[in-house]
Amino acid sequence: MSTRPKVLSMVLAGGEGKRLMPLTADRAKPAVPFGGTYRLIDFVLSNLANSELRQICVLTQYKSHSLDRHISLTWRMSTMLGNYVTPVPAQQRRGKHWFEGSADAIYQSMNLINDEDPDYIVVFGADNIYRMDVSQMLQSHIDSGLSATVAGIRVPRKEASAFGIIDADDTGKIKEFLEKPADPPGLPDSPEESFASMGNYVFTRKAFVEALHADAENPSSKHDMGGDIIPAFVAKGDAQVYDFTQNVVPGATDKDRNYWRDVGTIDAFHEAHMDLVSVDPEFNLYNAQWPIWTQQVQAPGAKFTLRGTAEDSIVSPGCIISGGDVDRTVLSPNVLIDKWARVDGSILMDGVRVGRNAVVHNAIIDKGVIVPDGVEIGVDHEHDRARGFSVSDGGITTVGKGMTIPGQF
Repeated sequence: MSTRPKVLSMVLAGGEGKRLMPLTADRAKPAVPFGGTYRLIDFVLSNLANSELRQICVLTQYKSHSLDRHISLTWRMSTMLGNYVTPVPAQQRRGKHWFEGSADAIYQSMNLINDEDPDYIVVFGADNIYRMDVSQMLQSHIDSGLSATVAGIRVPRKEASAFGIIDADDTGKIKEFLEKPADPPGLPDSPEESFASMGNYVFTRKAFVEALHADAENPSSKHDMGGDIIPAFVAKGDAQVYDFTQNVVPGATDKDRNYWRDVGTIDAFHEAHMDLVSVDPEFNLYNAQWPIWTQQVQAPGAKFTLRGTAEDSIVSPGCIISGGDVDRTVLSPNVLIDKWARVDGSILMDGVRVGRNAVVHNAIIDKGVIVPDGVEIGVDHEHDRARGFSVSDGGITTVGKGMTIPGQF
């Protein structure tokens, strides 16, 4: 019999994703399409599956239908070997209320822990873009002898006030967990950098369950993993940081080795897509040694007609570029770009149609939207707002799913 430790992975996928509106108006944040053919949740699930951690519960709550459907259709692994990915909705197991925080989501799902009876519990978020061999973090946790391990990514100290910051000693033991501090502490080996929490954790089962029960009984707690559970372990001197830069993923390039992006805002979501389309990409989707898995659409190959062009772009199956020009753009499956249309710096999701002579500039167009002939999107922000589109602080225009765009008069 195997002597490997028994591990249960729990993915927190219940957030509303308000800062990604209107992309989250009709779907949970982890279900938002990304990179042409993926969903955000595919990245964490791929990392866990590639790390051979294949007993995975995905805790859902808000607008979860498309997320549940994607998991059910896509993430089917060998049950003979005891592998599974299962969506778990809020079930009011602890009373007549929904999840009241990330820690409460796990507390209300204690039956999953009891049923699986793991030695260790991996708790990861569902909506970041990165590659990580989670088994290396797990081994670091086991070797430490501590009860909690928090993944930390190095960020410039001058930018660290935007994050939850980990103050650790030179052995990695966490001294303090700080939420967006005005004066972030530097690292012992790099004073101008700080550790930002990635929202990814590993726990020893017994200590974690005890902490969840104590937190549930605390009326002043917000029942948050980063805000309550981790500080409780830190106060006991029972938590360490795992340095993400020490993680080695097969096939990683020097450029994308430590890539991690929180795509919680429209501007960050757009920027992460622009990272994909350069000649030497910031994040390489083409790493065959550590693939990002998903269900690929059944559609013919992309087609270019009437001298249609695409430069520095991702063009998914089923797309037809019929005489239009595409630059620095991600096209999801079954997008049509008609004659003399121009699309640049944009993200077009499944089934979008861009008419003749239309212009789409620095924009995100959600599923099924039709851009009529001659219409401009992202060129005049005031005109965009007047038509009901959202415009981000960084100047990215977003057209929500199902919106009707009036044609030219």
